[in-house]
Amino acid sequence: MTSFSRILCVIDPTETEQPALARATWLAKRTGAALDLLICYYNEYLGGEWYSDSTSLQKTRADVLEGLRERLEILANPLRADGLVVATTAVWYHPMHQGVARQAIALKSDVVFKDTHHHSALSRSFFTNSDWNLIRTCPVPLWLVKPGEFSDAPKLIAAVDPLNGHDKPPALDDEILLVSKSLAAAVNGNVHAFHSYDPRIALSSVTASAYAPVSFPLPEIEKEIAKQHQRKFTEVIDFHNIPADHTHLVAGLVHEELPELANHLDAAVVVMGAVSRNTMKRLFIGATAERTLEHLPCDLLVVKPSWFHSAIDAHISDAA
Repeated sequence: MTSFSRILCVIDPTETEQPALARATWLAKRTGAALDLLICYYNEYLGGEWYSDSTSLQKTRADVLEGLRERLEILANPLRADGLVVATTAVWYHPMHQGVARQAIALKSDVVFKDTHHHSALSRSFFTNSDWNLIRTCPVPLWLVKPGEFSDAPKLIAAVDPLNGHDKPPALDDEILLVSKSLAAAVNGNVHAFHSYDPRIALSSVTASAYAPVSFPLPEIEKEIAKQHQRKFTEVIDFHNIPADHTHLVAGLVHEELPELANHLDAAVVVMGAVSRNTMKRLFIGATAERTLEHLPCDLLVVKPSWFHSAIDAHISDAA
């Protein structure tokens, strides 16, 4: 995604406030992108799984979807009056994340917006199963929104991993930074690059490899680890022309350091990559990442590797 021409926004029919719609509208106004509003709805008691799928159940489902379309039109009409191009869709689909992914593919969306459930008193967001499944499977960049307004010059944090931890493909850092720079250019923002590492992990692996008690020059090893991360980080940020005063290399735990930096900068968005752990390139989000994402004080934009194709994408291709 290096441009924004079509935005898909997931609407939650159970909520009156729609932060994702506000953010998607904000981006559409600044980029001229078309906006697609989607409700992906399902009710197990009306789906025909519990009882025979009678004509009356089918009519009830059709009536429910028609009511949801009317609600979407109520949201869309003021946006159209402001000059935006807005389309609306309500679909009956389960599970929700697959329905959203299918619509993103069918509409050729450049980015998908969705709310998260933020608990301000606990300073954390609660990600639903649908959120995590979308993080893993959504075939286009996924923007998870927290309530709040953006400044006129929003700050974006591109979280990179130039040493390619967790089997992350090196090109993913480039994708993260390209998306971040494209977004910043579109909204008059600026990009900060972030990388953190925990030297204790490398030090423990060195000491654990010894078969007998050995005295290790731990300070020297720690300095070499820092140099290695600095060298790789510098290569990435120099290639993408990130100013030195917008770069942040930190020795520490990512789930502590990244939320702290986002708070310090009053960042609007953190851009991260979803990565693969095995040869089947199955995307995962681990426990450390869960702690990181749920404690971010800002929006999250998740970017996939260039090779990624969702199972739904493959299914559509096979069926064509």
